[in-house]
Amino acid sequence: MTQAENGSPDELAAAVRDLCSRFGEEYWRKADEARAYPEAFVAALTEAGYLACLIPEEYGGAGLGLAEAGTILEEINRTGANAAACHAQMYTMGTLLRHGSREQKARFLPGIASGELRLQAFAVTEPDAGSDTARIRTFAERRGDRYVVNGQKVFISRVDHSDLMMLLARTTPEAKVAKRTDGLSVFMVDLRETGGSVRTRPVATMINHHTSEVFFDDLELPAENRIGEEGEGFRHILSGMNAERILLASESVGDGLYFVDRAAAYARERRVFGRAIGKNQGVQFPIADAYIDVCAAAAVRDRAARLYDGGGSPGAEANMAKYLASRAAWKAANAAMDAFGGWGMASEYGIERKFREARLYMVAPVANNLVLGHIAQHVLKMPRSF
Repeated sequence: MTQAENGSPDELAAAVRDLCSRFGEEYWRKADEARAYPEAFVAALTEAGYLACLIPEEYGGAGLGLAEAGTILEEINRTGANAAACHAQMYTMGTLLRHGSREQKARFLPGIASGELRLQAFAVTEPDAGSDTARIRTFAERRGDRYVVNGQKVFISRVDHSDLMMLLARTTPEAKVAKRTDGLSVFMVDLRETGGSVRTRPVATMINHHTSEVFFDDLELPAENRIGEEGEGFRHILSGMNAERILLASESVGDGLYFVDRAAAYARERRVFGRAIGKNQGVQFPIADAYIDVCAAAAVRDRAARLYDGGGSPGAEANMAKYLASRAAWKAANAAMDAFGGWGMASEYGIERKFREARLYMVAPVANNLVLGHIAQHVLKMPRSF
């Protein structure tokens, strides 16, 4: 039995914190400065079974729900670690789990569960399409018992640290489909077998995120690597986006609590003009305000997770959780930076690193303005704005 299968939610959170305590601020600061992948941390999470928590027990996972997965990611980020280094291993397999054949599940899931196979990359975004997924142009042409793929993707995170990659590509030209979202298909790419047909180019970013451009030059894929029905790929990946947004909301909740924890402790201890700076309303009120927002976001996240684990499709709740949590974490980040003052800019304290990391979720994996558009159109029934 892995650590991921043990105990109550509180015990699970405590076990995650205990594991993360082995990887303190110095570990993350050095990784950030070197732009290094945190191999030891990822290996420890894998060995403990946390990254396989959503995989059914029959395939070697813990068979837990989204609520428990959210607890794991929240606690990782609350300690000052960065779950984005490996969170995709936890949920990218969802498309395979929901839409893959029995043979595909038996072929891939046990290796993903054990960590023998890393599935860290999901290739969807393209330079000219952005968030308009229906406009992607990477094309997989059917030739007998195989597909030949040509095209380009961008912002594909952790591809250089993956054995497998999920790929969304067109299999029918956009001009020949009734709906723009038709004619897309999902494939599992074994990166160990691609030779020179897949090339990557790192994209330098403000955080240590290991994202890349990916180029496909006559990549040949066996037809049995297609996940689900041909042409139904857009709907297949949508089924996993709610889970992704709920889990990334959990990371933002963890970030928000990290900033609040650190800022409140510093405000209690730091003395200026003969008194703790936390006595000043200008210091304590922003921290308290951010904490309230983080708690509110966590409540919406919890509701979304309950609905998802109960078999629902909580699109509105998942999007709102991601929106609220990312904004709350950013508010907490700024409150902490103000409380620490100049020391907040010093890398040794960790605030500036987490400050940069927290900003990501305001724009990814979906920009908050697109969340507003989704709620306006699908919940409030206003005209589509984009």
